[in-house]
Amino acid sequence: MDTLATAKTRYATKAYNAEKKIPHAQFEKLLEILRFSPSSVNIQPWHFLIAETDEAKQRIASALTGNYIYNAAKVLNSSHTLVFCTRTDISAEYLEQLLQQDELSGRFKDETAKQGQRDTRQGYVEFYRNELKNLPAWMENQTYLALGQLLFAAGLEGIDATPMEGFDRELINKEFELTEKGLKASVIVSLGYRSENDFNAKLPKSRLSDEVVFTRL
Repeated sequence: MDTLATAKTRYATKAYNAEKKIPHAQFEKLLEILRFSPSSVNIQPWHFLIAETDEAKQRIASALTGNYIYNAAKVLNSSHTLVFCTRTDISAEYLEQLLQQDELSGRFKDETAKQGQRDTRQGYVEFYRNELKNLPAWMENQTYLALGQLLFAAGLEGIDATPMEGFDRELINKEFELTEKGLKASVIVSLGYRSENDFNAKLPKSRLSDEVVFTRL
């Protein structure tokens, strides 16, 4: 499927066929695409929890109670469900870890280039932390870039997906001890194949017109 056709046909799946699973190699391909998601100054402030077994999906569904119960079946009947997590802070140690990975990947021609990357990345973090005072929001913005990358890649692969913000963050953070790990849950994504009973699959897509959303300068 080409990119425009994918954009016009992918949708937020409301009901999954619990019997149909994503082939292992195809799912691993999606994870690799996710790993290569873009982020500002390559900060990569994310971590992804992967649930494939019924037990793992049930743990995620434990945070889909009360007002969020409508999302539970999407998780339980999916082939795989991911919890997109975002770091709660950026430490000096993490910045150094990123820099070391950059070096291993061959991104620096010399020490000057390495120091330039160190200064640039540190400068961005300090700017958002101390001047704009919205470092957590900036980091979570990057996680949502990764979300978009996964959703579109899934569509290209013929895999259905559902992003969900309707869940109890306190419960899921506690279930997976995310706070202790310096993380917080940002969004949940279920992946798999639509059920024949998914009403949303039969509805036409609706978007505002180009006259409304674009201003050509």
